[in-house]
Amino acid sequence: MAEQDPPRMLHVNLLAHGTEATRPAQSARQRVLFVDQSGQIGGAQLSLLDIARHRSHDSEVVLLDDGPFRERLAAQGVRVHVEAGGAVGALRQRGFGTGALRGLLALPSLVRRVARRAACADVVYANTQRAMAVCVLGKWLHRRPVVWHLRDIVDDSFFGRTQRIAIRLLSRGLTRVIANSQASADAFRALAGNGVPIEVVHNGIDPAPFDAALLRDRLALRVANGLPSTGLLVGLFGRLTPWKGQRVLMEAVARMPGATMVLVGAPLFGEHTYEAALRARAAEPDLAGRVHFLGFRADVAELMHCMDVVVHASVWAEPFGRVVVEGMLAARPVVATAAGGVKEIVDDGETGILVSPDDAPALASALTRLADEAERDRMGVRARAAAVARFSPLAMLTAVDRIVADVAGRDGVAQDAPAV
Repeated sequence: MAEQDPPRMLHVNLLAHGTEATRPAQSARQRVLFVDQSGQIGGAQLSLLDIARHRSHDSEVVLLDDGPFRERLAAQGVRVHVEAGGAVGALRQRGFGTGALRGLLALPSLVRRVARRAACADVVYANTQRAMAVCVLGKWLHRRPVVWHLRDIVDDSFFGRTQRIAIRLLSRGLTRVIANSQASADAFRALAGNGVPIEVVHNGIDPAPFDAALLRDRLALRVANGLPSTGLLVGLFGRLTPWKGQRVLMEAVARMPGATMVLVGAPLFGEHTYEAALRARAAEPDLAGRVHFLGFRADVAELMHCMDVVVHASVWAEPFGRVVVEGMLAARPVVATAAGGVKEIVDDGETGILVSPDDAPALASALTRLADEAERDRMGVRARAAAVARFSPLAMLTAVDRIVADVAGRDGVAQDAPAV
């Protein structure tokens, strides 16, 4: 039989834990120019959305590419401006890629245009690596302190040698680094040394959508989404790309007759060949009919509520692991890769189960352990309480406000920048 909704009393207790204020009090604060390289919506952009919305009365977001993120920001009352032109394509994590020369030639114009907007702010806040490069390169024009919200593990897993050298050099122009995990902070310190103050601020995630989802009937949601009502249902939420480990989960589920897996996400940056390979594997006899592709979805909280287990299967170290916290807020046990920032989120055996990266047999063993409904419920309740306590939006926004105010005060931002 399908797992039933927890008793009503459990819903009440969960909601009671999720009613804390999620925004610090407004006050007269510094003007911030947020800069992000992407118009697409990923974990970094969702985090920035919360921060920019909180500071929408005194700040602006500049995107270096257009896309649905611009629309999402505008819908939340955030002033947003797009400075596109293709230059950021030259600042890839590995190599320079097609069109790199054209992008490099366009880079000075982009740097100048962003610097012109930055000169009107008190603090420049780069949300991504390429945005950081543009902001630091323009610092001699805008003369404003630059904060980098580091959301990457800057090692050779993700970054080529040229990019690591560039980050080390550019770091000299940073005033402060905010790292989304200790793992990210440690990798940056190993690369760039001790010259820049760095502080760890874990992402905060609003529990409200998950509170609402917990009140929905799980079986009805499964039926509405074309998902099976019986058997173990496991879900992996994230962009379709090899390092997120969808293939690893497939090989684990192939070892588990009766289990079904759900993939929620899309190939946002051209990984269509990988998606085709996943669909071909899903059609093979040992998985046929047991893999559901739902594509990009906005109703993540409800879909997580549908699952028996949420899986994080990244084969490389995850800088933070937003989807892990989201699964915990959905009161679901999470089986996750024991690497990077995820180890700072999951207490192994208590709020989830950690497994080695790229290890399908270990993943299958952990999922088999969670075939027991009572064990899933116990672990899910503990996970929900831990996520609410440790990954509060209030804590994140308060920390960012404090750092921005400190940076502005120490850097003497009252000075005038030259005309740009």
